[in-house]
Amino acid sequence: MDEAITAYRHATTVDPERGEGWWGLAAIKSKILTDDDIVTMREALQTAVDISNIIPLHFALARALHDREQFPEAFEHYAEGNRLHSSTINYESGELTTEVDTFSRIFRENHFKRQPAFQLDGPTPVFLISMPRAGSTLLEQMLDCHPDIEGVGELLYIRALLRSGMETYTNRGCSTVDELILKMSDADKEAMGRDYLERASLHRHRDSRYFIDKMPMNWSDVLFIREILPHAKFVEIRRDPLDCCFSNFTHCFSRAHAASSSLDHMGRAYVDYVRLFKHFDQVAPGLICHVVYEDLVENPEHELRKVLDYLDLPWDDSLLRFYESDRTVRTPSAEQVRRPLNRSGMGAWKPYEEWLGPLREALGPLANS
Repeated sequence: MDEAITAYRHATTVDPERGEGWWGLAAIKSKILTDDDIVTMREALQTAVDISNIIPLHFALARALHDREQFPEAFEHYAEGNRLHSSTINYESGELTTEVDTFSRIFRENHFKRQPAFQLDGPTPVFLISMPRAGSTLLEQMLDCHPDIEGVGELLYIRALLRSGMETYTNRGCSTVDELILKMSDADKEAMGRDYLERASLHRHRDSRYFIDKMPMNWSDVLFIREILPHAKFVEIRRDPLDCCFSNFTHCFSRAHAASSSLDHMGRAYVDYVRLFKHFDQVAPGLICHVVYEDLVENPEHELRKVLDYLDLPWDDSLLRFYESDRTVRTPSAEQVRRPLNRSGMGAWKPYEEWLGPLREALGPLANS
């Protein structure tokens, strides 16, 4: 960590407008940004012209102000960073809502009762799915400590295979994911499943029964995954709506999490997410194992035993010593999983409550759940 801080500081010394360097420092859990850093970031914002620097500068300055409990100004910078980020992408929140509506209407009990036409050998993939910033990295770190489970991080292959399938079936009249799922041949499904397992094997280092792919955004691809990997398992972790959505809003993401740049969009995405999993629980009980982030922090053994029972695995005490693991973690939560459980992220939205009206409105009843 000391070397990382030194490297980031060198970058911001060479180029004070380098937003990525400032955000790298701000994203470290320790409060290392100084008053002089705040002055330098303010000056950099006055002269920076590259939006790719301006956006992370706003987020980094907001984080430094948050640490000093200067919440009104911190929110102004979070809001401006997100406004600029939103201007660089073309996110339509209604598309996700329409997709969830379609899935819920078309895929009923009969679809899930069908027996797969093929079987795949080898280890079983466990898809750890969630909204971003919901605790998936922590849960993966814990489960990786079990001798029969290996966490392999966030793999990009499901979305790649989905795009490939859409391209292949476009000339057969498929323009939506639900049409693809209904029209794919069994041979194509099996080929995609084998392709995924072969690609995933490149990331595995242990001969375990299960491996975890924790790409959060796979949550909207559960139906596709089940078609190409009928033996796959699904574990969902869910965090308090306000904590989860606000955490996304205050994080400087890439284009991958486009909904995070608007409180309204983030709230609507969370609602669609909850609606889809409620539908799965109604039409396919037991398909998905659910973990509550707050319960995982307060009573980790209870939540972890639920997952192990779902996977038909025995309890192992090493899961509670997850912070001793030296495995590589490549997500913004890398620091958190090196420490014992704590409640530091809970209720982080409360100092900003007066500005969260759009989020509460989008969440509706979930805001009070």
